[in-house]
Amino acid sequence: MRIIGIDASLRCTGYGVIESAAGRLRAVDFGIIHHPASRPHSACLRAIHEKLAEVLREAPADAAAMEGGFFFKNAKTAMVLGEARGVVIATCAVAGVPVFEYSPRAVKQSLTGFGAAGKDQVSKMVMSILGLKESPPEDAADALAMALCHLHSQTTIESLRPRPI
Repeated sequence: MRIIGIDASLRCTGYGVIESAAGRLRAVDFGIIHHPASRPHSACLRAIHEKLAEVLREAPADAAAMEGGFFFKNAKTAMVLGEARGVVIATCAVAGVPVFEYSPRAVKQSLTGFGAAGKDQVSKMVMSILGLKESPPEDAADALAMALCHLHSQTTIESLRPRPI
């Protein structure tokens, strides 16, 4: 199973593709899509779409995982994040990849056993689980964590299903 985790944002979207095969986990690809503040809004959205479409072509995924919706006091911030999320969801839909959403607390709980864990703790668990020698960029680590959370949730659900004898 191959899963892409995506930490959507207009200025710095993180992505991370993991693969589970024969009981082994590995990071296939990860990185960030960074945009300077001077780049027009529409150009950022187009670049997010183009990069994620490229990643999904090169490392086809069975599922995508991302953070669920947020509540913001600032309507403009919420709208901009919603637009970036919309581009991510549409890009995955065009590639035929179903999208699953997880709360930040669920991701932290899944990786560390503590729903209020810090970003540093989550990053260290991502490195440990995937055998990475260096810490990925923060947004990429968050994306890898989401992918691992999805994999864990699927494994848990699968273990509850009756198995043929």
